[in-house]
Amino acid sequence: MARKSRAVDLERARIEVPRSVLTREIDGEMVLLDLASESYYGLDDVGTRIWAALVEHASLRGAREALIEEFEVDPEVLERDLVRLVGELKQHGLLAIRPG
Repeated sequence: MARKSRAVDLERARIEVPRSVLTREIDGEMVLLDLASESYYGLDDVGTRIWAALVEHASLRGAREALIEEFEVDPEVLERDLVRLVGELKQHGLLAIRPG
């Protein structure tokens, strides 16, 4: 029997940074290094701010609300960009998404 896959409720999902990921901010940009895969990923200044909001709030909802307050941006555009970046980081093993 096939198992049903459950989609993660992004509104309640928790964001975690794996222990194997090291971060360093250099000149306003974030560098993420995954020691497990020995790969690194760079974020520009906006990506760095999004990363900080994700880490600070440990949730997409909290990060989205903080960023909407901080930036003059259409909430739908922000949410789309936030979900896209989180997906990329998750794909590279730099973030984990846990059910809330």
